[in-house]
Amino acid sequence: MTASERLIVRGPEDILGFIPHSLGYWPEASLVAMTLHGTRLGATLRLDLPGPGTRADPAVFARAVRRYLESDQDADGALLAVFTNDAGMGRPSAYDLLVAAVQSVLDQAGMPVRDAWFVGDEYWRDALCSDATCCPLPGRPLQEIRDSMLNTEMVYRGSSVGPAPRSAGGPEGPQAPVPALHLAAVLEAEAGWEAELGGRSRSRAHFTAVLDFWEMLLDRTHAGPWIPDAERDAFLRATLLVPTWRDAVLVMAAAGRAAAEAGAEQFRVLSDGIGDGSDHCVVAVPLLPPAESGGRRQGATEPGITGRGTTEPGAKAPRASRRAAGTRRRMPGDVTGAVPAGYGEVLMGLAPDVPDWARLDALDRVLGQLAVPGGPPAAAALTLRGWVAWCRGRGSYAAAHLGQALEIEPEYRLAELLLDLVGRGTLCGWAGRKDAAWQKFRTDPAGQKETL
Repeated sequence: MTASERLIVRGPEDILGFIPHSLGYWPEASLVAMTLHGTRLGATLRLDLPGPGTRADPAVFARAVRRYLESDQDADGALLAVFTNDAGMGRPSAYDLLVAAVQSVLDQAGMPVRDAWFVGDEYWRDALCSDATCCPLPGRPLQEIRDSMLNTEMVYRGSSVGPAPRSAGGPEGPQAPVPALHLAAVLEAEAGWEAELGGRSRSRAHFTAVLDFWEMLLDRTHAGPWIPDAERDAFLRATLLVPTWRDAVLVMAAAGRAAAEAGAEQFRVLSDGIGDGSDHCVVAVPLLPPAESGGRRQGATEPGITGRGTTEPGAKAPRASRRAAGTRRRMPGDVTGAVPAGYGEVLMGLAPDVPDWARLDALDRVLGQLAVPGGPPAAAALTLRGWVAWCRGRGSYAAAHLGQALEIEPEYRLAELLLDLVGRGTLCGWAGRKDAAWQKFRTDPAGQKETL
């Protein structure tokens, strides 16, 4: 947020009205903590409110809050908001001890709590005020928050508050209806692609062709709306079923083509030979519409990619990433001649210094569409979306995506590993650094960090 875009906070109603915009949804049964940098708001943390057992001895919970907030190394204060119901914010509240414990550990950590509030169904009140003369029950009307000047300004700037991540329809709410004929066509074409690509997961030529196709697609997704195409969508879903290709797409989106290729070579998962589990004949990929067109144009091919059904046996697909000038697109933070980031470093958000957030946003949008038909490819797409959300610092959304993936494929290993990271409160490296964090590069004025 630049200086000219700074929002003016006039009172607690503005701060509480900003929280749903920061998270993307109105929290329920949640403790929300916001760091402060002097008089400026920093990161936003949301945690599920603990049960009665933890509330009776909240020391461990309070230390977890401190550990999360300490990732904001510039924080010199904090604000707390307990989102509960009207009964839960009575006096004394069931959460008084919890607030006191969090306040104590944050004071010790050099992040003193400057204000705290209870937010119920219809009312809200100051959690640190026990004087009934100035803070009478049941509190102040919740409508004051919804009508706050800052909330109004956020809406005017285009920010919106959506459904909670765990609500029906997924993190973004119900999906727009997709015609049944299109879904049937995708699934039919997908079966054909799975059969055609089967046995080629180790082929270096196919690895290159798959990355070529995804790279072109992600570059195009920046520019225009997503237009359904059964053959293209089926091919993309089929490629997500191959872990080598799936992981390479993720790494390429964040750290560039060189990192994706170097990692595959490092793990020795590719081969050029015959009879060793790979196939030297490259399956022709689907057609993409011309870059200047929003729709699919039959018979048009992208330079460097051969239309399906026209590839000669044994021919290798040229790199789509070779531009007319013969240069490769440079990623943020890339240094000419630098050693490409490793897969593990990219997965944890440790390298590159700044990921390609524009391309990751494009990947997330594509994956959201590919998940709609369901099935095993949807588990892969939702898992990658969970990773992107985790890298953005949006732990609740990450958990929702990963949970949905595991509902489809209960033992999907990558989803299990990522959900464990989210559940333990591990921050993605980029989300924990201001200079690399997603909100620094997004145009949404509500760009703040949120973690589970």
